Amino acid sequence: MTRTLDSERAAALAEAASAATEKITSSKWPVLLAKSLRDVDATWQESAEVCADVAWCARAAGNSALVLLTPEHVTDCSIDPVIGRAYRHLYLSALRYDFHCRVIESLMNTVPASVLNEDPYSQALYAFSQMGQSRTAGLATMHRVLVAAPDHPKTLHVLLHGVWLGTFLPGRAPMLLALAGLLPEGGLDDPIALFRMASARRSLGQYPEALTAIDRALELLPPGELSVHADLVRERVLITAAHDLALLVPNRPDPPHDHLHPAMRRQRLRIAHRRPRPRGPHQ
Repeated sequence: MTRTLDSERAAALAEAASAATEKITSSKWPVLLAKSLRDVDATWQESAEVCADVAWCARAAGNSALVLLTPEHVTDCSIDPVIGRAYRHLYLSALRYDFHCRVIESLMNTVPASVLNEDPYSQALYAFSQMGQSRTAGLATMHRVLVAAPDHPKTLHVLLHGVWLGTFLPGRAPMLLALAGLLPEGGLDDPIALFRMASARRSLGQYPEALTAIDRALELLPPGELSVHADLVRERVLITAAHDLALLVPNRPDPPHDHLHPAMRRQRLRIAHRRPRPRGPHQ
């Protein structure tokens, strides 16, 4: 199929997302969106970008893809590949938002490797499911994703989410910072990336930097994101509590980070130049 011009293509994708969002309380919105993506022959990147956002809107509206789709929509490889990929992105994204790591992993174990090799976003969701359970096998999956898609923001956010959720992953904090640094502008204009960075800084005992990051995240968060705002406020409370507690206990040694992917290790060396500077009462 001949690709349309970039501006026309972007408009078509925006229209697909808008049309699905307008029907978000209907039972037909996943089918409508999948067909629209097929009509523009969406790439895996475009499908990920549209489906992740619409799946979030549907969840907020109380009409999640988990209610309207089934696991078979994820595992069925006999339907049109663009439609099948859209269903997979919608269903797995909805599972991710609800932290259903074991379900994602179980489903992904039934998807052929040939399908996953053509869809790094789904591979990232597989890595999320493993890392979210603090399983180090997810690190190898993440490294494969970083080789295939080192600069796709939606994919990087899935990996960030998995590392953030994986409390007992080795080197979790430096890994979060390195991943965030791979995002555009080092993640410093992204409230969710800043939220993850604040968590990492807190774990490393870098409380002024953590407070600066979370305050910047709160400033950048769009209006109406009430649940995300609550998460950010909770992180700020954790930072201040950890700071107060740290006054009573010795400093902890820095965690090892030898297992970092080379791209992440290089990025970690550049992070110091991009750190938000402490401001006002945080200094």
